[in-house]
Amino acid sequence: MTLIMTINDTGVTDKLSLRVSVATCNQVVFPHPEHGATMLALERKATVREDGSVNIRAQPFGGGVKILDSKPLQELLGEIQFDSERSKQEQDFRILIQLAQWDVLKRYCLLHLGNPNDPELESAPDRELAEEFEETMNVDLNPNQYTVEPMGFVIENNPVQTENRYARGYPTVRVYRTYTVQILDAKLRKTLLEISQHVSDGELKKRALEKETRRANSVLALPLKSVREAYLALPPEVRYQKVKVAGHQLDESVLAVLRDVDVPQYQRV
Repeated sequence: MTLIMTINDTGVTDKLSLRVSVATCNQVVFPHPEHGATMLALERKATVREDGSVNIRAQPFGGGVKILDSKPLQELLGEIQFDSERSKQEQDFRILIQLAQWDVLKRYCLLHLGNPNDPELESAPDRELAEEFEETMNVDLNPNQYTVEPMGFVIENNPVQTENRYARGYPTVRVYRTYTVQILDAKLRKTLLEISQHVSDGELKKRALEKETRRANSVLALPLKSVREAYLALPPEVRYQKVKVAGHQLDESVLAVLRDVDVPQYQRV
C-alpha cells in the first residue's frame, strides 16, 4: 500500500489516510497459588523482522473486533476500505478512513461496543481469548474457567505509526474495549505460571526462527504490582513506551489494561 499525505499548518489534512484499529484488550489476572499476589498474564510474541532480527514483546490478550454486519458502517463511511486483504477476509475492524470521519466513527464504536450482544460488532472477548490460549499454551479454554467483567474503553486519538506486519507505517488511532478476566481454574493458573517460567525469551526466539510463519507465541505471567510500579516510576508524559519488567519487554498496549496509570495518549471512558 502507498500512503500519500500532504501536511497543512496543523500537521494533518483531510486527505490523510488514517488507519483505525478497534480491538478488545484484556487484563487477565489470577492469584499466585503460593503467596496470593495478583499475577497479570500477557501474550508473549516473537516476530522475525525483515533484517533477520527477532522482536520479542508481551502484550495483553485480546484482538481485533469483528464486523458482524457491515451495512450500517457503510452507510456511515461509504465503502469500507480495510487495511489489508487479511483484515478484509477476517472482517477485522482495521480500516482506513479520512481524518474528518474519526469523531463520528469513534462515537459509533463506543455505542456498539457497549452492548455485549450487539448485532453489528463482536465486542465480547471470549472468542479471541479461546483462540489465543490455544495458540500460546495449547489450552482448550472453556467458559467455567474464567469470568469476564467490563472495565471500560481506551481511545488513542493521536495517530501512531503501526508496527502491524500487514499495514506497517500507517498512522493509526485505536479504540480498545477493555475487560478484566479472572482465571478461576486452579489447574489453568498453574499452567500459566509453568509455561511462563519454562519458556524463555531465548527459546521463543528459536521457535520463531524455525517456523515458516516466522512468528511464535507463548505466555508471560508477572506480578501486577510490579508492572504497575514500572510505569508509575516514569513521569506521565513519557510512560507511553515499551518498558522492561523482570527482563521482559512489555508493549505500550499494556497501559490500556492499567486503568489507574495515567498517560496523556489515552482517553479512558
